[in-house]
Amino acid sequence: MAKHAAEVAEIVMPQLAESVVDATISKWLKRPGDRVEEYEPLCEIVTDKVTAELPSTAAGVLLEIRVREGETVGVGTVICTVGDVQAQEPGASFGSAGDDDFGAGTGTERNAPDMRARYSPAVRMLAAEHGIDLRRLTGTGFGGRITRKDVLKAIEAGAGARDGEPRNTGTPFAPGSRDFSTGRAPSQRPDAVQAGNASGRSIEELPVEKLPVRSTGLHLSPPAVPPIPEDATEGRNEYLIDVTPVRSTIASRMRQSVTEIPHAWMMVEVDVTNLVALRNKLKDEFMKREGFNLTYLAFVLKAVVNAIKDYPIVNSVWAVDKIIVKRDINISLAIGTEDAVYTPVIKDADRKNIAGLAREIDTLTKKARSGKLTPADMQGGTITVNNTGSFGSILSQPIINYPQAVNLTFEAIVKRPVVIGDMIGVRSMANMCLSLDHRILDGVICGRFLQRVKENIEAYQLDTAIY
Repeated sequence: MAKHAAEVAEIVMPQLAESVVDATISKWLKRPGDRVEEYEPLCEIVTDKVTAELPSTAAGVLLEIRVREGETVGVGTVICTVGDVQAQEPGASFGSAGDDDFGAGTGTERNAPDMRARYSPAVRMLAAEHGIDLRRLTGTGFGGRITRKDVLKAIEAGAGARDGEPRNTGTPFAPGSRDFSTGRAPSQRPDAVQAGNASGRSIEELPVEKLPVRSTGLHLSPPAVPPIPEDATEGRNEYLIDVTPVRSTIASRMRQSVTEIPHAWMMVEVDVTNLVALRNKLKDEFMKREGFNLTYLAFVLKAVVNAIKDYPIVNSVWAVDKIIVKRDINISLAIGTEDAVYTPVIKDADRKNIAGLAREIDTLTKKARSGKLTPADMQGGTITVNNTGSFGSILSQPIINYPQAVNLTFEAIVKRPVVIGDMIGVRSMANMCLSLDHRILDGVICGRFLQRVKENIEAYQLDTAIY
């Protein structure tokens, strides 16, 4: 449909992070014809780094949606248009990709795929918080998908998983249709068994065949343990888990990293006995003063930052005919969740003391595990550090966070006998593993860098200041 260019703003997919070149539209929060204010969220987008809401860069009416839910597009792609109603030609109607994608009811969804059992992370989280049984709701989104507005409406009406029959008068499945998630007719579908059921039994205690049907992959919202689809338990020794947009994007990025970057790696042992003593001395008082834990990782990050100042080449990016050395030291912190690994960034890490780094670690970790990371949190990383020791790993070979040059892991602290001079003593030891881009870095420079990190960590004493 033609519009007057002067009165229409094209909303494009932004650059979400340095290494992110595309993103997936998870859910549209607005429909064609809705009023949109500047900076008001238009849709939810998903990358391998973050799930976030995309704000509008202009105010007006949402005129046209050009990218469907579930579609992945590159940075700079026009995803919708916003402008004045007068910008449309007379007789033209508001539209979207496919024209009927966002209509409600059977009349507008006749050509749409069945999306009734596919829920976005935001919908799952909201429903879990308020005890809403999503299978009892009627979706008004594309393909019958349940939107955030549908859940909010159910909350207002008091329709939930524990209320018995829902107050929503619509039926989630048309007569004679088959359940998208189970392949059964609605009359054959077993009663849903929720974590807060009348028996008081937790979801972990329920038999496999009674678990809620799972039709999408894991998200940052409950359930933490993915239920097994019922049709997979009938005479089969395996079950299927759908690949989420986040997991799909992670797979793409990891493949890009190992395909384009010639990985090499090395490891050093670090005596962290003094570090352990220092942290034990400070941790209780620090918790009382700051309200969060003083972790070993904060000390490690400080040691890494100081080593980068001596060997800035590790803080670089390959650019075919050039090597770009970054002046800013922005540490990408690898944080694992139930379904993914996110790498939010500690900006200007070289300007922060140990306490400041600990605060950043705590803030970003909480945001990642609550699903509240923003695109701004993910941008600008120049080197990645991963505390794999937090889950007991003693040796690992990390994949480089493309397009960075190195990925450093700090492994578990273990007490073991060590030769000190001509004596054997019990010391607290930890391994550090470094994956490197062999196009930029060689063993000599990386060996020196690791040794400097080692020296910095072993130099901690009981009187080391953290402020």
